Amino acid sequence: MELAGKSGLVTGAGSGMGRAAALAMACEGARLLLVGRRREPLEAVREEIAGFGGEALVLPADISVRSGMRAVVDHAAAAFGRLDLAFNNAGGHADFKPIEQTPEEEAEWVIDLNFKAVYWGVKYQVEHMIRNGGGAVVNNASVFGLKGMPGIAHYVASKFAVVGLTRSVALECAKSGVRINAICPGGTETPNFLRVTGGSAHAMDDLVAMGRIGQPAEVAEAVLWLMSPRASYVTGAVLSVDGGMAAG
Repeated sequence: MELAGKSGLVTGAGSGMGRAAALAMACEGARLLLVGRRREPLEAVREEIAGFGGEALVLPADISVRSGMRAVVDHAAAAFGRLDLAFNNAGGHADFKPIEQTPEEEAEWVIDLNFKAVYWGVKYQVEHMIRNGGGAVVNNASVFGLKGMPGIAHYVASKFAVVGLTRSVALECAKSGVRINAICPGGTETPNFLRVTGGSAHAMDDLVAMGRIGQPAEVAEAVLWLMSPRASYVTGAVLSVDGGMAAG
C-alpha cells in the first residue's frame, strides 16, 4: 500500500492507460478523482476500484479548456482535503495527414488537449501541492515527444512541449517537495491506438525493438513507481516505456 493516505486525480481515466493507472494507484491505497469526458466509462472504473475496497469519485469534465482543468484540480483538493498525486494522462489525435491538410480546428483541439490541459493541470496541481508540503505529478508525453513522426505534427509538437514543461517545472519545484516527471509510452494497446490503426494491435510492431506494442498495465507500473516513495530522488525525468522504440 505505497500510496495509502494519498489523494490524487487521473485524467482520461475511463479507458486505456488512464484506467490502468487509476486501478494501480487505487490498489496501492490512493483515493482518486477519475476525470474524463463521459461519465459512463468513469463509473465503470469507479466500480472496479470499489470492488477491491478502493475509493474513487467521478467527475466528467472538458479539461481542454483552462476553466475545466482549474475546476477539476479544485474539486479534487476540496473532496479529499488535499492533493498529493496527479496523472495528467488525457490525450489523443485524429487520423494521420500532412500539416497543410490538417484542419485548423483539429490542430487546435489536439494542442489544447495534449499540451494546454497538461500545462494548466501542472500549474494548478503544483499550487495545492506546495501548500501541502509535497506531492508527485506524472505527465503522459509520448515516444513522439522524443522523436518526430510525419502526419501528426501537431500531436508531436504538443508532446515535445509536455517534455519541456515537465523538466522546467521540476527545476522550479525541486526544493518544495513536489516531484514532476513524464512518461513517454510507445505504441500501447488502447482504444485510441486501435481506432487509428483500424483495429490492428500489430501495426507498429516493426517499429519497436521488442517487436510488440505495450499494454496499458505496463505503462501503469511506470506511473506507479514515479509516484511512489521508491522514486523519492527522481524529478525532471522523462521515462521511455516503449519497448526500445526511442532508442533506435
